[in-house]
Amino acid sequence: MSKKLVLIDGNSIAYRAFFALPLLNNDKGIHTNAVYGFTMMLMRILEQEKPTHMLVAFDAGKTTFRHSTFTEYKGGRQKTPPELSEQFNFIRELLDAYQISRYELENYEADDIIGTMAVQAEKEGFEVKVISGDKDLTQLATDKVTVDITKKGITDVDSYTPSFIEEKYGLTPHQIIDMKGLMGDASDNIPGVPGVGEKTAVKLLKEFNTLEHLLESTNKVSGKKLQEKLEEFKEQAILSKELATIHKEAPVKITFDDISYTGLNEKKVYELFKELGFNSLLEKIELTHSEEAVLEDIDYIIVDEVNDEILTNEVAIIIEVMEENYHKSEIQGFAIANENGAFFIPTEVALQSERFKEWAADESNRKTLYDGKRSTVALRWKGIDLNGVDFDCLIATYILNPAQSTEDIAAIAKSKGIFDVQTDEAVYGKGAKRCCPELNILAEHLVRKAISLQKLKGIYLDELKENEQYDLFKDLEMPLSLILADMESEGITVDVSRLKLQGRQIAENLNNLEKHIYELAGEEFNINSPKQLGVILFEKLELPAVKKTKTGYSTSADILEKLEKKHEIIKYILDYRQLGKLQSTYIEGLLKVVHEDTSKVHTIYNQVLTQTGRLSSTDPNLQNIPIRLAEGRKIRQAFVPSHSDWVIFAADYSQIELRVLAHIANDESLIDAFNRDLDIHTKTAMDVFHVGEDEVTSDMRRQAKAVNFGIVYGISDYGLSQSLGITRKDAGTFIERYLESFPGVKEYMTDIVQDAKQKGYVSTLLQRRRYIPEITARNFNVRSFAERTAMNTPIQGSAADIIKKAMIDMAFRLETENLKSKLLLQVHDELIFEVPKDEIEQLEKLVPEVMENAVELKVPLKVDYSFGPTWYDAK
Repeated sequence: MSKKLVLIDGNSIAYRAFFALPLLNNDKGIHTNAVYGFTMMLMRILEQEKPTHMLVAFDAGKTTFRHSTFTEYKGGRQKTPPELSEQFNFIRELLDAYQISRYELENYEADDIIGTMAVQAEKEGFEVKVISGDKDLTQLATDKVTVDITKKGITDVDSYTPSFIEEKYGLTPHQIIDMKGLMGDASDNIPGVPGVGEKTAVKLLKEFNTLEHLLESTNKVSGKKLQEKLEEFKEQAILSKELATIHKEAPVKITFDDISYTGLNEKKVYELFKELGFNSLLEKIELTHSEEAVLEDIDYIIVDEVNDEILTNEVAIIIEVMEENYHKSEIQGFAIANENGAFFIPTEVALQSERFKEWAADESNRKTLYDGKRSTVALRWKGIDLNGVDFDCLIATYILNPAQSTEDIAAIAKSKGIFDVQTDEAVYGKGAKRCCPELNILAEHLVRKAISLQKLKGIYLDELKENEQYDLFKDLEMPLSLILADMESEGITVDVSRLKLQGRQIAENLNNLEKHIYELAGEEFNINSPKQLGVILFEKLELPAVKKTKTGYSTSADILEKLEKKHEIIKYILDYRQLGKLQSTYIEGLLKVVHEDTSKVHTIYNQVLTQTGRLSSTDPNLQNIPIRLAEGRKIRQAFVPSHSDWVIFAADYSQIELRVLAHIANDESLIDAFNRDLDIHTKTAMDVFHVGEDEVTSDMRRQAKAVNFGIVYGISDYGLSQSLGITRKDAGTFIERYLESFPGVKEYMTDIVQDAKQKGYVSTLLQRRRYIPEITARNFNVRSFAERTAMNTPIQGSAADIIKKAMIDMAFRLETENLKSKLLLQVHDELIFEVPKDEIEQLEKLVPEVMENAVELKVPLKVDYSFGPTWYDAK
């Protein structure tokens, strides 16, 4: 078996990682960017190099034997930033967790350890890979020793071999030392010969081969000034070469047996990643052993009949639905873990058992699940009610860290130190190869997932309480998931004939637009081809090209909008694109997902996706139907009640985010305006322009409205200038005046950013957190975006929490008052119901009452509502 040794310059790579990445923090405020970068580098090396032996060398101290020769060696270096210093212990912990040897030697540098080990390893028949950010180490390159030098960041490298060095410099690896002797090295304070740079040094060495030969032959050097420099600084050049020479016989006390690499300690790595907050890496680790090898044996029973031993009043249960669209998917099986053991129940056994159906429907039987909404809906399609969902590990994961991927139980289990379960991908395969395995494999996999849920529940309960997020979990997100399950199961009725009619009308409009475009272009072409369109616009019609890409002219929407006044063809093209998207995405897309049995679309609400807490919907996405275009709005005409004598009732919060801003910022002026029910945009225009109410023009109000909503998102002067079509200077002045008029808002914006920098996260009114590690980034753009996120999240997140609370309260009132009306959809700040005509009067009172009292703010919440025969008419 071939032997491969990887030698890493620990200090150099740590510095590279630190300065390559923004200043990240974990949730405890510990800086982690250097450790993160170092980890990424390690993972890449292990995957690509597959070493049999590995060593990371560190500098032992500030002084080495070189300082006795030249006291100013490495003098002038800036002090290590404390944000980096504090990470070295974690880097050492990381190496220990990966079971990678590390070594430092008093009076010597990491370079000397690496040089000594590289020479010995080559003699022992190893293939050697050296990794550093310091080009000094390229002198070690041989046919068996490759030196990887990081360029940008830590993953982009140049591999220095003798042939690479020959091609790059025309020198041998050993001549790198001579080159350093001549040109010096500012980073190490090696003086070299003043005025001699890399180009001159390379030229001289090509002619004279070595530094010593050059200095003996200075009279043969062309250029009198250079001759004089070489003579004057001869001793300094010799000293510089000596300083740059890596010591290859350092008294290293480790053997190759000491640095053999057999693989990481999986548990320690996961525990460290968990502590550091490296959630995205937890799933990416390539284990040195197979998944099967690390799984401990478990006892479980495959049952052919359910009984009281299995169906106890407290269980962790897996209801396995493989397909993303669980409305149409078959259930693969059930697994239960309880105090009596672990059990797998085949699908047909569960679905045919009246005892199972009774137990599932019994509220008093407490059930821990992973994605209870998915399980509830899947069972409901089989005619079985699932009640008593007491704890949902998916929701707990999301609340504790909304940025974490939550697709797989195995990944989140491992992040909590639980290693007894495989990923779904390992069991089912992926892509076209994804399929359900044989019964025994499926049974064991589902049982392991159920056991993991049992363990996770206790861990999550502690963390939720520690974060003061248990109420958010128990009182908001858990009951909401069941309401969403009801909404998904119920669906909303679609008038297919009306949708098809709209499709025909749009097709006709597209045909007419196509003719206009061809006429204005003077020829026919593929309008949907950016390349062909670019030629027409920028070559044939000679419009000014704003941006050119590798494949041709850019014809993106923002580019075309800037050209709209230059030629009438642009408006037709923009309309053509919008109508084309309406036709393909919404008309044809909706028709594909209308359920053949119910004539409804059953959108799936994703409760654990966004970091602000907002819901999103898929299959189909009913939250993004474009309503700015008349044709887009008309699509809502196809959404109708499920009964002919019912109506669609829509209610939405008025300016909820501005009201939340007034509350959180505690701005007296904003609070007063909302309490007096003033038009907030008119009020803002009055304050900013210093005019009376009767002097506010429509343009003033429009600008005030843009700032009001822009402020919520931390808008910049540039963003506002683009939005209003004014100069950046005027926009900046406008924002300044706004903040002067609303000092509470200004103070909030400053304080929330500082708070986020200290804590590493921001919170909503109901304690939903969003972690923002980028807020201390060195990169201005990254940091600015993070600051805007910090300003916006408490507002947008609190608004999302409020409507969720309203949905829960509304569902309770509909049930307790025995109303037939049903909540069908949530679209951002809007709730959509279907209502019998004889309940309209009750809903007109009930909906505003419930929604406006969902939470108590310093300003009143206000709800607008309307109703009609279709969703379109209810607006």
